[in-house]
Amino acid sequence: MLNTTLHITNGDCTTNYLKKLQVKGKIITWREMLCEGKTLTDVGSEKFWNTRFNFLNNSYNVSKEMFINLTLKEYRSLCNTKNTKEIVLWFEHDLFCQVNMLAVISWLKKHRKGYAIFLVCSSKIKGSDKMFSLTDLSENQILEHYKNKIELTEDDIEYADYIWQLYCSVSPLRLETVLKFKQNVAFKYLVSALEIHLKRFPSVENGLNITENFILETVKNQTLSSKKQLINKLLELQEFFGFGDNQYKTAIEKLNNAFYSFNPTKLSKKGKELLVNETNFYSVLRSDNSYLGGSKKYSFLYSNASKKLLQITT
Repeated sequence: MLNTTLHITNGDCTTNYLKKLQVKGKIITWREMLCEGKTLTDVGSEKFWNTRFNFLNNSYNVSKEMFINLTLKEYRSLCNTKNTKEIVLWFEHDLFCQVNMLAVISWLKKHRKGYAIFLVCSSKIKGSDKMFSLTDLSENQILEHYKNKIELTEDDIEYADYIWQLYCSVSPLRLETVLKFKQNVAFKYLVSALEIHLKRFPSVENGLNITENFILETVKNQTLSSKKQLINKLLELQEFFGFGDNQYKTAIEKLNNAFYSFNPTKLSKKGKELLVNETNFYSVLRSDNSYLGGSKKYSFLYSNASKKLLQITT
């Protein structure tokens, strides 16, 4: 039997919302966090999933059973769903979602060539400067977004796949160049999301990236009584990362020397010095096993002064 529409969502919250609204069609949840850890261009290959499991297992203690049940079962369902009239992608404006979106489109380009593919993305609502997530939208608003979904052209799909290849390359320098000179109107939040991605390489100034500096700045500017309250505040204040609590928890643990206490949360002397660039944590945090896409995180430095990436040569 022909399924009229296949929906691929950015997570369980969106999936549950669409089910609540009784949106017609089959729904598959893309449960990955490709903005972290090593990625390979061939999405869905055995090597791709082995690489992703190794990262998630080592960094977040994700068991093989959990990985199979939460991620691979949904992926296999995607592979087995072929007879659809259209495919609708539900992804938000933030870095987390935009990177996952690129990977899904790259897979669709290879395995669902010729299918009608549409994109529904979160955005600002008239009368507000806030960026709304899909699940922040009212029922009428999300249905209006669905009604106004963007059909991706062949050029759009080629562009997304090309950016995915660059994201997975061993050097982010070409991605930096392409974002300045080759943009695409269908993906209006992609450039800003990937600019954030480039700032996740350690900075020249203090060896911390944009996320790590954001954590320390939040501690400095907020009165917080515990690590849990800090994480909740980070989730509340973040605009373009789209990270979850486990991502922030891991980042905080790596910055342990920058904190004096968590009850209440206070910066140590080193933490305060980091914020004014009087000390540098590059050597403290450096790891040969840390990847952002296909690039080694600590093989590049981001200069906030010049707003450019620099490659470390040995």
